Amino acid sequence: MLASGHLNGRLASGLCVQLAIGEAKGQRYSRAIPTPHLLETAMHNRIEWAKHAPEAYKAMVGLEQALAKSGLESSLLELVRLRASQINGCAYCVNLHANDARKAGETEARLQTLSVWRETAYFTPRERVALAWVESLTRLPERGAPQGEYEALQEHFEPTEVANLTLAIATINAWNRFGVGFAMVPA
Repeated sequence: MLASGHLNGRLASGLCVQLAIGEAKGQRYSRAIPTPHLLETAMHNRIEWAKHAPEAYKAMVGLEQALAKSGLESSLLELVRLRASQINGCAYCVNLHANDARKAGETEARLQTLSVWRETAYFTPRERVALAWVESLTRLPERGAPQGEYEALQEHFEPTEVANLTLAIATINAWNRFGVGFAMVPA
C-alpha cells in the first residue's frame, strides 16, 4: 500500500491513490495520484500507460513518496510542480497542482502570478532560486543548467535539499510527459 495505507477519493470516474504530502495551518493534506483504471477515462483513445507498465507507475509513486519525506516544504514542492506543469502544457497536472497548492494554503495572488514570478514580489528569495532552477531543468534544450543558477541554489538550500529539489523537478517533468503524451485532462 502507499503512504496513506489505503485507496480513497475520486477523480473523473475512477479511483486515485491519496498520498499524504504535507501539513498546512495545522492540518495534513494529501494529493491524488491517479490509479491505472482512472487513466482510461482521462485519456482520449490512448493507451492506459499505468496498466501496461505497472512497475513504472509504482516507481513514479515511489518517487512521490520519497519527496514527501524529503524535508522540502510542501508549499515549495507544489510551486515547483505547478510551474513545470505550466511550462510543459500539462492541463491535468496544472489543475491538480493548483488545487493541491490551495489545499496547502497557497494564496490566489501567488498562484495567479506564478507564470510571471519574476515580475512580482510575492515569492521569497528561496522560492525564486528554486523557480529559476525549475525553468532551467524543464527547458534543458533551450537553457541548459546555468552555473549561476546552480550557485544561487547553494545560498538558499543545503546539498541534500538541492538534490531533492532536482528530484522533484525530474519527477514532475516525467509525470507531465505521461499527462501530455496520453492526453490526460482535468475532470
